[in-house]
Amino acid sequence: MPHLRTLLVASLAAPLLLTAGVAESAPAKYTHAAAAKQFRAAGVSWSSSGNCSDWNKGTCTSFTNINRTTVAGAIAFKKASRCAVVITGGTERGHSSGTYSHRNGYKVDMSVKQPCLDNWIKGHYKAAGKRSDGARLYKSPNGNVYAREGSHWDATYYNGRA
Repeated sequence: MPHLRTLLVASLAAPLLLTAGVAESAPAKYTHAAAAKQFRAAGVSWSSSGNCSDWNKGTCTSFTNINRTTVAGAIAFKKASRCAVVITGGTERGHSSGTYSHRNGYKVDMSVKQPCLDNWIKGHYKAAGKRSDGARLYKSPNGNVYAREGSHWDATYYNGRA
């Protein structure tokens, strides 16, 4: 009977271990206010066409549920490049879906109104082909991906480095 008891305890514990493992692997998130505070302190600014931060409105720029590594990555990029970074898109509705999407906290859009971003990314990161929509891709040595879209860079941060 001791063997049966061990099996029963192990089978009851397995779902708990699986659930704990899934929860632990989820990225740590920020509220909009907490991410905005981090960006402000680092000199990263943001704007929205709707002058708002509601993550349910596509005309807003929201940081609600943004990954902490995305915030750290954008700040690290600003420090490394010494470029003015203006975020024009965060986690708000209206972006493409997917695992590594804006809505899931992995991406920010950065304005290209100043040529510094183009020069830095193209000069320091390796060309990585084109996305299915034709956007040119560049990959940082740390594995983050920058896609040159019309009015901005779509930056995907897998980690908190530039």
